[in-house]
Amino acid sequence: MVMRQELVARRGKSRIRLWSVLLPLMLIPWLRSTTKNVQVEASPYGGPADALFPDPQGDAQAQKVESDDAFLDHLSRAAFAYFWEQADPGTGLVRDRAHTDGGSVGVASIAATGFGLTALCVGAQRGWVTVDQARERVRVTLRFFAGRAFQQHGWFYHWMDSSTGARQWNSEVSSIDTALLLAGILTARQYFAGDAEIVKLATSIYNRVDFRWMLNGDPMLLSHGWTPEHGFIRYRWSSYCELMILYVLAIGSPTYAIPAASWYAWKRPTITYAGYTYITDGPLFIHQYSQAWVDFRGRRDKTGTDYFANSVAATRAHRAFCLSLARKFPASYSDTIWGITASDSAKGYLAWGGPPMDRQIDGTVVPCAPGGSLMFTPDICIPALRAMRVKFGSRVYGRYGFVDAFNPTTGWTDTDVIGIDLGITLLSAENERTGSIWKWFMANPEPVHALELVALKLHQ
Repeated sequence: MVMRQELVARRGKSRIRLWSVLLPLMLIPWLRSTTKNVQVEASPYGGPADALFPDPQGDAQAQKVESDDAFLDHLSRAAFAYFWEQADPGTGLVRDRAHTDGGSVGVASIAATGFGLTALCVGAQRGWVTVDQARERVRVTLRFFAGRAFQQHGWFYHWMDSSTGARQWNSEVSSIDTALLLAGILTARQYFAGDAEIVKLATSIYNRVDFRWMLNGDPMLLSHGWTPEHGFIRYRWSSYCELMILYVLAIGSPTYAIPAASWYAWKRPTITYAGYTYITDGPLFIHQYSQAWVDFRGRRDKTGTDYFANSVAATRAHRAFCLSLARKFPASYSDTIWGITASDSAKGYLAWGGPPMDRQIDGTVVPCAPGGSLMFTPDICIPALRAMRVKFGSRVYGRYGFVDAFNPTTGWTDTDVIGIDLGITLLSAENERTGSIWKWFMANPEPVHALELVALKLHQ
């Protein structure tokens, strides 16, 4: 995201060829360095934002003795502040990133907006904002996507100007990012099920998405996206990654459903590390995104895979992998401080992680790696996050919680936070605490129908 390699990185290391399609994104480092900061002002949704959220630091000694739930509450509330402050009041679009002091860049991400719509439900439920405030924000956002945002067969541009919705960085009409937006839209539809306008708008946006068109002639596998200059991107969602949310929404669509057999058309590469055998094909975030919304707990499909258990194994293997790096980077990794996934770095945005070993790893710690897995393995993720905050304090924890990444070995610390990384931490924390995101999203009939069609059945 610093270099907008995220457009490639979030599709896994095997998708690097997308650069040939989206070469203009090479200019992003220059764009970022020359973009004027936007200072945080009073919230347009009711009172100064500072009044809504607590001091991000608090007393250092209190941090050591507070309960795990109190720690998660502080972390979640700080992340929620990002989605409350970094959304445009006229469109609801959430900015892709911000500086740790609250200064922001104008470009928005539809994926961050999907996380943001879900965050509004959490904020309203926990009383961080009023239900009416959250409802109005949702209405603004859905009105924009229903009537003003450019769409191609129902699909949206990945990057937009936050105030106008204009296409940014020659971005693609993105299938996966539209899916993450839809996940937030459908979550809000259920949380605000008593609001006729929200239900109508959310349903119309989802039903308008032509999933069959995104197949681009393939009987089963969806394309990464489309651009007006080049047409369809020729690479497809063909191997395990964050694609599960996309296929669940496509198979369950009431208007443009694709075959249920599509679920079994993508590859499931398996590795064994530190005694854990699991399906994987990229950094740790690919195990987290879909399951922030879809409740796969206790279910197996026809391949015999329990995807929730798979993500548990992937997280535990990743911690073991980081521990193996402690000899090379003793200042960075330990049994309590660990985590590497696609993130900022001193060299730009990198789609790194492991296992297997990634030669780019330089001792950088990425808090959203354990943050996004809170719902899978709280026993190892909560201690990791708490240790980071206690040991490094205000160097790595600020207005919106943790910086995107930092390097104890070199002393480098990111100056930014990233919306989707804060979002996965917030949603995972809420699922660990209450399971509410799963409950709200799975109250929608479409994803439930999709799981039935692909025979993802409860086995316990």
